[in-house]
Amino acid sequence: MLNTMTGYGSASGSSGKLELPIEIRSVNNRYLDCTMKMPRVFAAFEESLKAVVHNHISRGKVDVYITIDSSKADDVEIKVNRPLVAAYVAAIREMAQEYGLSGDINAIDLTRFPDVLQAEKREADPEQLCGDISAVLVEALSGFNEMRIREGEKLCIDITSRLYEIEKLTAMAEEVSPRSVAEFRKKLEARMSEVLQTSDIDEQRILTEAAIFAERVATNEETVRLRSHVSQLRTLLRSNEPVGRKIDFLVQEFNREANTIGSKGNDTDMSKIIVDLKAEIEKIREQAQNIE
Repeated sequence: MLNTMTGYGSASGSSGKLELPIEIRSVNNRYLDCTMKMPRVFAAFEESLKAVVHNHISRGKVDVYITIDSSKADDVEIKVNRPLVAAYVAAIREMAQEYGLSGDINAIDLTRFPDVLQAEKREADPEQLCGDISAVLVEALSGFNEMRIREGEKLCIDITSRLYEIEKLTAMAEEVSPRSVAEFRKKLEARMSEVLQTSDIDEQRILTEAAIFAERVATNEETVRLRSHVSQLRTLLRSNEPVGRKIDFLVQEFNREANTIGSKGNDTDMSKIIVDLKAEIEKIREQAQNIE
């Protein structure tokens, strides 16, 4: 099962009266590079939230957008400054008694005095808020990973079809190589007959030259390794672990074998096979750039 490195996921939750919408976007990258974009006041949570991301993603340039919406929050509390109220009441009564004043003290009158009522903002519990953000982040990561898996399935189908094509081209290369040796022998016999002006040619020399040529153009080792690489890549495609780096390395080995086969081929048929073979390998390489 393959995962791509590009994806998108979102989720929304809450912590008390705070709304917590979260979005995740990612693109290809050699390593994991995670950036948390959220209000600075919550920067203390960054490392904890990055650890959550690291548990779900191993490669890619990941941007996490966390918005804290407090528009519906009733986080302001009005408190009575009781010592100050008691002092005001005592002072008013003392003044009334001393100067013979009448009149009752009521609450509305007291609220007009400075600092009797104080507005305070309730502080959210940091651990609770961090936990709630983490829960929403996990939900967003779940949707994010589902998208990456769907894209990975498409990549797997495409790469598998190209592996079949590579196997066909490898078989064609194996057929062409002996034919090249036979054609070389015919050309060598004709050339020697022309030079020596006789049909009495040293057969042993022909065999020796043909053997040397066959050894030089033999592609058996390369085609065997190429088939082995195809088998290894099929195994990686079925893995549940991140395999992007391994596939990238293996594709380099594909190219190395194709180049060697091409350097040994000396006719147009082999050249065409190698061009087609390298084209399929290049398409796999391009797809592998997006595998986690």
